[in-house]
Amino acid sequence: MAKDLTFYTNPMSRGRIVRWMLEEIGVPYETVILDYATSLKGADYLAINPMGKIPAIRHGDTVVTEGAAICAYLADAFPQADLAPPLADRGDYYRWLFFGAGCVEAAVTARSLGFEPKPEQKRMAGFGDLTDTLNALEMAVTGRDYLAGGKFSAADVYTGSQIGWGMQFGSIDKRPAFTAYWDRVSSRPAAIRAREIDDGLIAQAQAQPQPA
Repeated sequence: MAKDLTFYTNPMSRGRIVRWMLEEIGVPYETVILDYATSLKGADYLAINPMGKIPAIRHGDTVVTEGAAICAYLADAFPQADLAPPLADRGDYYRWLFFGAGCVEAAVTARSLGFEPKPEQKRMAGFGDLTDTLNALEMAVTGRDYLAGGKFSAADVYTGSQIGWGMQFGSIDKRPAFTAYWDRVSSRPAAIRAREIDDGLIAQAQAQPQPA
């Protein structure tokens, strides 16, 4: 089944999260690089993801889009990688995996676009506001090594990446709990391999002659 695994991405995108997840599961996969100016909105890719967004995967006849969904799917499709806890211990796993996809993503995006919910609007937004979201996230990574079940999981790949990216680009505060957690998870061999692959693809693209 692994030989039928195809990854659609661009190295300058959220696809870097799924690259990390793929390196964690340790199975062969084909990579299709999409260009923002052309193929991302082309008919072939829109047939895979009508949103024209990346990442996406095709595993056999199954197509999965949305980063958190892809991470959850891969954890279940390749259980030998041990990236999802047993069902009885999945409360924190699901909670923080989808907190990253919902609250963190929405709160950071809203702030970056100049939208800040007023106090009377916070109850209308699932994330409340960015401060609420980051305070909850800080509690999740304080006093434990990983987000769920006492061991590394797909939740750490996805939500951990949100923390790492946010601190890198200044959209998430560099709180001590965040930096300690990110230093821990981002030093995993699979995370390092994934960064090297995508950084190499970026360098390769930048080295190509540009149209006159």
